[in-house]
Amino acid sequence: MIELYESQRAMRNMRRAAMQRGVVAVLDVGTSKIACLVLRFDGSDRLRETEGVGALAGQAGFRVIGAATTRSRGVRYGEITTMAETERAIRTALQAAQKMANIRVDHVIACFSGAEPRSYGLAGQVELEASTVSEQDISRVLSSCDVPDFGEGREVLHAQPVNFALDHRSGLNDPRGQLGQDLAVDMHMLTVDGAAVQNLAHCVKRCDLELAGLASSAYVSGISSLVEDEQELGAACIDMGGGSAGVSIFMKKHMIYADTVRIGGDHVTGDISMGLQVPHATAERIKTFYGGVVATGMDDREMIEIGGETGDWEHDRRTVSRAELIGIMRPRVEEILEEVRARLDAAGFQHLQSQQIVLTGGGSQIPGLDGLATRILGQQVRLGRPLRVHGLPQAATGSGFASAVGMCLFAANPQDEWWDFEIPVDRYPARSLKRAVKWFKDNW
Repeated sequence: MIELYESQRAMRNMRRAAMQRGVVAVLDVGTSKIACLVLRFDGSDRLRETEGVGALAGQAGFRVIGAATTRSRGVRYGEITTMAETERAIRTALQAAQKMANIRVDHVIACFSGAEPRSYGLAGQVELEASTVSEQDISRVLSSCDVPDFGEGREVLHAQPVNFALDHRSGLNDPRGQLGQDLAVDMHMLTVDGAAVQNLAHCVKRCDLELAGLASSAYVSGISSLVEDEQELGAACIDMGGGSAGVSIFMKKHMIYADTVRIGGDHVTGDISMGLQVPHATAERIKTFYGGVVATGMDDREMIEIGGETGDWEHDRRTVSRAELIGIMRPRVEEILEEVRARLDAAGFQHLQSQQIVLTGGGSQIPGLDGLATRILGQQVRLGRPLRVHGLPQAATGSGFASAVGMCLFAANPQDEWWDFEIPVDRYPARSLKRAVKWFKDNW
């Protein structure tokens, strides 16, 4: 019996139970900050019938009643490195959000970046037992996909059917109830490093919480930052975080590729810290207030006071021109964008009809970044902000909260995944079952 499949089903059932209780928390575990939002559901099932289906359905079914952020500790490159510090940071954010919401939360849905994601495209085909497509047929065609050998110690994080074909008709989102003979499916599977998932699950458990779902930050950032047309026609979302930059490509409202570049905004801060010989906190302040990537003639004359508390008057009264600061920041930002371009080229992004690129995440707020990105990536680039959801505080509407807002949409209206269907016992794909890691049994 597949432990991973069962664990994902168990998490889906917990999410459903939490929604019936009416409250669930979403947790964005990042390298620079940990964000927690508490959601209250008010009969979303009743509303969904009138809203229709799609990437934006289910938004009216919930309201944000608590929000909090805290500085992230013990996380590097989007992966937990120091369990106790991360646990303390999660508890801090969760308690502040619970206090604002004035309610206790038991279930949490978490997202994380990093963990070396890899994308696979799978295909399967079966003959229908009856003339109409049933739920059982969907289960059979999903289980007929030949799962590749994705290696020891890796977990399947997402496994979403992105396209169904019935006889000669392709491009079907949901073929249930339609007439035909042969049913085929294309599925996108995302695997991540199992140790990173286990650490996050264990950390959430140590905080006395039930894990009701896991998602990739690159995926949920795309859900919240891409408008419906971009998700339909084809677009890439670049989520520039503190420790890593997530890359996700969407087509026909489904994610078809995801990857991570292990360089982020913290590396830019580190360069400033070393270049100007100032503490990390001072470098972060200078980057936030005066940073940029495009120098003009004015920047040679604009002097920035570095400040400091070393006690050496000369050292603490140093100034640096904004042009020098841009000279330190720009090479690192270019390196991030070059890496992103390599990932997009490897995914065949240039073959999509629409090649819109959306920059989001806290690192995308550097002035002039969209112009530099257009030159390096060579496509139409825009800066993305997350969708507005009910009750979201003004402080949480910036691009740095794209993952957290995407988690709200993911919690309220998750896309169909492989484990949402009852896989027939005789059709279990044996190759994938033997390699499934038993992390769920160890953590629950």
